[in-house]
Amino acid sequence: MVGGHDGGDPGPPHRLEGQRLDPRVRHARRAPQRPLHHPAAQCPIIAPEWEDPKGVPISAILFGGRRASAVPLVTESFDWNHGVFLGANVASEKTAAAEGKVGELRRDPFAMLPFCGYNMGDYMAHWVDVAKGKDQSKLPKIYYVNWFRKNADGKFVWPGFGENSRVLKWIVERLDGKAEGVETPIGVLPAKAALDTAGLDLSDADLDFLLSVDKDVWREEAALVPDHLNTFGGHTPEELWDEYRALVRRLG
Repeated sequence: MVGGHDGGDPGPPHRLEGQRLDPRVRHARRAPQRPLHHPAAQCPIIAPEWEDPKGVPISAILFGGRRASAVPLVTESFDWNHGVFLGANVASEKTAAAEGKVGELRRDPFAMLPFCGYNMGDYMAHWVDVAKGKDQSKLPKIYYVNWFRKNADGKFVWPGFGENSRVLKWIVERLDGKAEGVETPIGVLPAKAALDTAGLDLSDADLDFLLSVDKDVWREEAALVPDHLNTFGGHTPEELWDEYRALVRRLG
């Protein structure tokens, strides 16, 4: 369903604190800015297979957090378990970071922490289990995106909004084997020429910054991972600890 608003004046808010409502009386109250919902099928560009009972192939899964520092514009995982590791470490910064540092992070694994009704470590393990005994080439590729990296002046470097489709274009071209990627200690990033920036007011220096991986900053980032994974005790799958140790080795 697609949400909207009716634009009407909701009037003064209803105050219910301390009131006793008579269960015999239907208390109809109009919520301020009541959302309107429309069937998704009305979307003119929705895929014709969207309700196919057989399902549809999933080619890519994207995670992302609001990170002013450290995290590049887009990162492709090396493989499934590495992608699960990226998803398990989704985070946003609660505090501004000093230049060359990582700010205080608020972790939200898979962007599911408020919605997961059981131990998040078990949830992580379920992601790992999906790939066991499977052909890696047939699994979805996992990506981590970050539209919110800021420069030394505290300004967002990537324009965001509709321009994010340029990153989706690179992802689709990667899936088709057409776009070039550059391997880094944290994953595969776009080669500069592979990311379509035609028409953007984005300098070469800006693009270098968006696609940069500072090993010193990432060693600091990696040092925060154990406390996070230990939050879930013995429920955290060993495969994620393997991914953490591999990250540390790649960072040197």
